Amino acid sequence: MTKITVSPEDQLREIRRGVHEILPEEEFLKKLKKSYETQKPLKIKFGADPSRPDIHLGHTVVLQKLRLLQDFGHDIYFLIGDYTAQIGDPSGKNKTRPILTEEDVRQNAQTYSEQVGKVLDMTKTKVVFNRDWLGKFSGLDLIQLMAKTTAGAILQREDFSKRYGSAEPIYLHEMVYPVLQGFDSVHLKADLELGGTDQTFNLMMGRTLQNAYEQPSQCILTMPLIEGTDGVNKMSKSMDNYISLTESATDMFGKLMSISDELMKKYWTLLSRRPAAEVDAIIVGLKDGTRHPMATKKDLAEEITGYYHGAAVGKEERDKFEARFSKKQVLDDVEVVERAAGTLALLDLMRELKFVESNGEGRRLLKQNAVKIDGKAHAAETYVLSPGSEVILKVGKLRLVKLKAI
Repeated sequence: MTKITVSPEDQLREIRRGVHEILPEEEFLKKLKKSYETQKPLKIKFGADPSRPDIHLGHTVVLQKLRLLQDFGHDIYFLIGDYTAQIGDPSGKNKTRPILTEEDVRQNAQTYSEQVGKVLDMTKTKVVFNRDWLGKFSGLDLIQLMAKTTAGAILQREDFSKRYGSAEPIYLHEMVYPVLQGFDSVHLKADLELGGTDQTFNLMMGRTLQNAYEQPSQCILTMPLIEGTDGVNKMSKSMDNYISLTESATDMFGKLMSISDELMKKYWTLLSRRPAAEVDAIIVGLKDGTRHPMATKKDLAEEITGYYHGAAVGKEERDKFEARFSKKQVLDDVEVVERAAGTLALLDLMRELKFVESNGEGRRLLKQNAVKIDGKAHAAETYVLSPGSEVILKVGKLRLVKLKAI
């Protein structure tokens, strides 16, 4: 068994970084003190709904906190909701989610577990499946469980209350979901459960049911949802603003370099594995001007890329990025696009290359001097490509091709 050597106060200080809420914090500190005194690790629960086949950096906000707790010596119970995933978590949804097949859930759970291993030490992680206990429930067992809470309490949840108020349908199976998730905490006798801010109601249900079953109630820790590369919307595949753990190191590094300087501070706070004091110093340096934003963003991109592809690869991607963008060099692997010599319609070309989605976006980038040809800003919507010439077209920070006249 791993010895718990870090004091409860120091553990809490590190755990607090970037946290939205710890409920109740005083109770959690008491649990940490008892764990330290008895050298008995806390049972930390994190439930994953394998409704998607892959995970992105947004999901790792909670996983990084789990890794910290694991490094302190606590037991991580990584719960795959293979049973509840077939119901579908309605959290944050304004309509009923489609029910997945057992095969969908099984395949997603497998890939999800493999990707989680990029953050957690899976040799010390207890992976459990709630089908193992919920799948044995009889109809009577379910009714007895539902008797532990009320319909009124369920309808207080924000997404349900909104749908109820707008006459959107709420199906009974959706109301069962948070109760079943809460029972998972009863079964595991969890001391702490983690989740995003959109999971607060479900996590509190665990406390409610543990109390009903006369167990010590778990504390809950919620982490903020992180914005994606657009800097506006929550990172998600549907918004196409996500950074997947499975994409190439080059794409991961490049996407991290594309985020705003302001969002970079949040990424340092929520995604870095450095000690809290180091991260705090970085944020202070960015605010008081003693740290250069571009260099600090490269540090971040190298570090995070290194987590998932290896430290050496992270450094290699930084060197490649600096050679390509910072040092004004063009690498041999830049895509070559051949076009007939003459006048080019740049808006059409940029859409064809998928550098922009619309003419409006293209015009905006031209006005912002974000379109450059051979390193010089180009504001016109056309460009004359001379016979036999080769030029570099660069749009924004990351998109570039070599145009070759034929």
